[in-house]
Amino acid sequence: MNVTASKLNKFLFFKLPAAFLCGVRVTQIGENKCVVSVKHSWINKNPFNSMYFAVQAMAAELSTGALVINEIQKSGKKISMLVANNKGNFTKKATGIITFVCQDGQLIEKAIQETIATGEGQTFWMKSIGTDEKGDQVSEMDFEWSVRAK
Repeated sequence: MNVTASKLNKFLFFKLPAAFLCGVRVTQIGENKCVVSVKHSWINKNPFNSMYFAVQAMAAELSTGALVINEIQKSGKKISMLVANNKGNFTKKATGIITFVCQDGQLIEKAIQETIATGEGQTFWMKSIGTDEKGDQVSEMDFEWSVRAK
C-alpha cells in the first residue's frame, strides 16, 4: 500500500478521531518529509485564546509517525511502533494555521532494518517544528519512536 496524505487523513477519521475533530490534517508526505497542519479554532483553543498544547502535540506526533508508518509499509514486514518518549518547547502563541514539518525520514530505515535482522526493538528520535502563517516558530517537539519486528 502506498501511503498518501488522503489515506492518512482517512486513518485519522477512523482511528484517531480526537485529532481529526481538532482539525489535524496531513497535507504532504514524501520519503523524508511530512507536513501536517491544524487551524486554531474554537474546538482546539485554550483559555488564553491560542491552540491547546495537546493539539500541537497531536499534529507534531503525526508528522513524525506518518513517516514511520510509510517506512514500515515499504518494508513489507509486520513491525510495531510506539512513542517511547517526547519533549516539547513552546516559543510563541499558536494562532491561525500552524504547520508542523518533520524532515527526519532518513532516520527510520536503519532502525527498521536492524529490528528485522535482530528481532530486537530499536529506538530513534525525530523532530517536528511548528510554524505559524508568518513563518515564526511556535513550537518544537521531539519524539522517541520504538520499533520492533513482530
